[in-house]
Amino acid sequence: MNPDWILQKKETRRAFSNATWVPLRASINDEKGEIKNIGYVSEYFGCGSVAFPPEHLEAAEKLSWSSIGIGHSAQPHAYEDGYYSSIEQYQYNDKEPIGIHLVFEHPQPVVGGRQWILNPDLVVALHLIKERTTWVRPEENFVEVAREVIDEKGEQQMIEIKREFLLDYLAARNLSLRLSYYRQRVENVVTLESSKYTNLENHQEQRDGGRFELLIRSLDDVFGGSWALFRTWRTDVDEDEDAPIMGPESDDNTDYESSQGHRSGYEGTRVEGEFWRDEWIEHQGQSRRVRGDADTNLPQFIVETDGTRMASTDLNNEDIGRWLWFRSSIVNELLALRGFSLKWYTAETGGIQSTSGYSTHFGINTSDLITVYAYDVARLAAWEQHIWSAHNVVPDGKVSIELLASQVKAQPASTHAVEELLFKVMDMIEDGFHREFNVSIFSHAIDYHAAIKQISRFASKDQTSLLRLAKELVRVFSDRLNVGELRKLSTHPNKEKLGSNKLLEDVLAQKVEADKARRIFGPIVGAYDMRVGDAHPTSVRTAGYNALIL
Repeated sequence: MNPDWILQKKETRRAFSNATWVPLRASINDEKGEIKNIGYVSEYFGCGSVAFPPEHLEAAEKLSWSSIGIGHSAQPHAYEDGYYSSIEQYQYNDKEPIGIHLVFEHPQPVVGGRQWILNPDLVVALHLIKERTTWVRPEENFVEVAREVIDEKGEQQMIEIKREFLLDYLAARNLSLRLSYYRQRVENVVTLESSKYTNLENHQEQRDGGRFELLIRSLDDVFGGSWALFRTWRTDVDEDEDAPIMGPESDDNTDYESSQGHRSGYEGTRVEGEFWRDEWIEHQGQSRRVRGDADTNLPQFIVETDGTRMASTDLNNEDIGRWLWFRSSIVNELLALRGFSLKWYTAETGGIQSTSGYSTHFGINTSDLITVYAYDVARLAAWEQHIWSAHNVVPDGKVSIELLASQVKAQPASTHAVEELLFKVMDMIEDGFHREFNVSIFSHAIDYHAAIKQISRFASKDQTSLLRLAKELVRVFSDRLNVGELRKLSTHPNKEKLGSNKLLEDVLAQKVEADKARRIFGPIVGAYDMRVGDAHPTSVRTAGYNALIL
């Protein structure tokens, strides 16, 4: 280790008031070696926190490590006179709550250990759910909001929260968060002179808004020294009595012994750097998530053919009467996000269901652009709007005819999306096959919502993605065919060598002419060939969409 490590100069310059993550409670000890031996190295970080309303900030300014640090734990308490202090309350004096705990401690003496619990009010207010060691916000693409650090024994070492979300919550409750933390670094060396710390001396200083202290002591001074032992016991208990009773304690029925000594012989020098600091995390008066404050950082969208833009806030009106145009790539980008799904309404219109709870109705126009009523985009969460704005383009190819039919004429088209027909036809095949042969044609079911993300016209934009689409088509049809049952039904002389598609074709040929069965399976075989990477002209793209519908 070099001197800068023990002096912690780099660490003390960093403040949590401008960090991405803020610890709410921490006790992390990383140590190597035996604490009383040369070569021992350790690093410790501890932090406690309490949030205070404006009327108690003056009193809170006096609170430091001993009052709100890791030694203090949030616990409920019931007084004999009936007063009850809930676990959320921080009391300056008995029955004088002045602050709010954001992390609770739950001792578990019967089963062992303890649990740190993130304040449920914060969890619910920010709409968080816990996944393993993190709390995420589904409404914002499952962004990680808070997390806990667990050691190898399963004990919690830290709970921290992303500052952006912490400030939102603090603003909603009009609270300021006070942190009190302590950093310690220790190394046991042979002698100070033979180490990298040879030029260091004991000292204390005020630094970076906190207090730093360097301690250099011999290990004998730290762990050695005098000791004393005093033992006292009762002498008036007869062990042979069935129900012995002890009388009042006196000099006549007690005895004692004492001993003392000196422990020494610890070789080496302990170099220890310590730093304490108290810090305020102040909100900025904005609470978009919890309180619903207006977002001042929303994007603008192109609304005219000359590139004229309008602010999202101006478009957030159900009667705005405008549409927006987007590249079709917006669909794939949104579907790649967790929790988003696609639903088809007609051949050229559909809806994208987002984690914000809205379904954005879109249409595909003659220029293969996505058109959406402006209000449907402007009402979305800010982070979603920014994704849409990145794909926003100048109007081209007019508004989707089928979208206008639904939104303006109130006469939705009676067409059907080929993607939706694919799954409906597979269901029909499965039902018909079971009625005819009393067996299942497919070996297992599929997740429709997951499959529809992969199987759509938006998934194919070049030859590579077209082949990938063919692979998905084969996966949901050919790869699911119940080969064992098909072999039982097949009359082909080489049925043991046939694959799933050929087996089903043979079974179909028993009901219709062989040539007709071969024509029906032509697109399926074509999609299968594309799956294994055969190069086909892009003109077969439509056949890829319709392969299983025929």
